Amino acid sequence: MSLLDKKNKINRKISVAPMMDCTDRHDRYFLRLISKNVMLYSEMIASKSAIHGDRKKILSYRIEEKPLALQVGGSDKKELVEVVKIAEDMGYDEVNLNLGCPSKKVQKNKFGACLMKEPNLVAECINAMINSCKIPITAKTRIGFDKVEDFDYLNEFINKLKLAGCNTFILHARKAILKGLSPKQNLNIPKLNYEMVYKIKEQNPDLEIIINGGISKIEEIKSHLKFSDGVMIGRAIYQNPYFLAEIENKIFNNNNVLSRSEIAEKLVSYVKEEVKKGTKINHIMRHTVGLYYGQSGANKWKRYLSENMMARDSDFQKVDHIMKIAQNNEKANQPSK
Repeated sequence: MSLLDKKNKINRKISVAPMMDCTDRHDRYFLRLISKNVMLYSEMIASKSAIHGDRKKILSYRIEEKPLALQVGGSDKKELVEVVKIAEDMGYDEVNLNLGCPSKKVQKNKFGACLMKEPNLVAECINAMINSCKIPITAKTRIGFDKVEDFDYLNEFINKLKLAGCNTFILHARKAILKGLSPKQNLNIPKLNYEMVYKIKEQNPDLEIIINGGISKIEEIKSHLKFSDGVMIGRAIYQNPYFLAEIENKIFNNNNVLSRSEIAEKLVSYVKEEVKKGTKINHIMRHTVGLYYGQSGANKWKRYLSENMMARDSDFQKVDHIMKIAQNNEKANQPSK
């Protein structure tokens, strides 16, 4: 099977963005309870951490999370090759190179969005990664940086990585401001430029181009899919995880989606299993605050989690009570006859 065939076996039509301090293994398990079809990404893992850190803690996952990509940050060719081999051995379906994070810490370690300034270095890294494994290597990048928001620069950058062997690009449709803005500000202040992403796809029909940035509605997803191969969503799903149920229904035509109370029931079992392994409850339940986003009972759910599930020393016996809240919320949200 060729790399292109292997790439095409992964359905990247809709994916959940890698988000620092968010898309850890507990969050991904939770999201997979809602959606069977979306592609999931790990939070960004620095290459040195993946190699020298506690791999079980940093890189482990459950088979239910697949298809799953490992996102890595780095610019040392040898380190990146080692990470790719580790990821392949562990069964990850893809490794994604982060070329979009604008934080000062990331810049200091020479990875993330600052690498857009060094296309030759990135191409060398991508080529070495691709030649060291059989799983797809993809890139997630911004459309520009600082004062550079130029189609020709971006197109040349992407084509250099294409020549290095990369066929799938996730484009965050904002440029990165490397000085003067925080990573949080970088998510909102630079204007979105979806047209540039569309143009990249138009000029490179042979590449898989996935659009990312500010997408939060089904209508927006459907519109973007007319001009790109896939849509990646981040904050909208973390804030309102059950948005994935709507995506399953309206994008993947899947009506067999768990209700919120069924998800809560499975979460209780998961928490009990994880607590036996030494996992703290708050490490799991912090990701579930938005389960009832926009629903009757949302405040009651959030309040109970805040008061009983978010402290380091939370009593895991209290996790059983979330089932009662979930069931009451389910009744409250039933359409009146």
